[in-house]
Amino acid sequence: MAGKSPVRATPEQVRLLEAKAAGADRAEADRARCILLTLRGWTGSRLAEAFGVGEDTVRLGRSQFMNGGVEALETKPLPGPEPVKTQAALRVAEPLLSAPATNRINWTLARLADEIAARERVTISKSQLSKALRKKILCGWTAARLGRLSFHTGMEATDAVRHLRDLCRGHRPRE
Repeated sequence: MAGKSPVRATPEQVRLLEAKAAGADRAEADRARCILLTLRGWTGSRLAEAFGVGEDTVRLGRSQFMNGGVEALETKPLPGPEPVKTQAALRVAEPLLSAPATNRINWTLARLADEIAARERVTISKSQLSKALRKKILCGWTAARLGRLSFHTGMEATDAVRHLRDLCRGHRPRE
């Protein structure tokens, strides 16, 4: 369907959307920004390009807003069991990787997995640990806080952070 979007919002909804757009949850903020830009006349294809998503995703977000209001844009917890191993891994990894880099062990995934097993009595695979750390990196750890963490690829933390952010933005990894 070409033409102007049928999305409408009350002044109160606009105020709530602006508050969500400035929030800490990036997914919620992006959905709120998408609706605000729709109200300013942006097309679905322009929004899709700006947010790095498909036009169907933009249509879905608009539809959710039209049917459920601002509350429909909120991030909901995923169904299923709690990620016990991931939570245990992050409880151990965060203080270890946040410590000053001087005179500190070079934490590889294997060493970190062994330390988690010793402290939390939970075994976690290198693959699952890597995913947990990547998610944590993208949710706020900076390269400075990571220090010299070496992933199984052998990358230094700053290169790993750059690589992950590039992947999330849809760029090809740097060689």
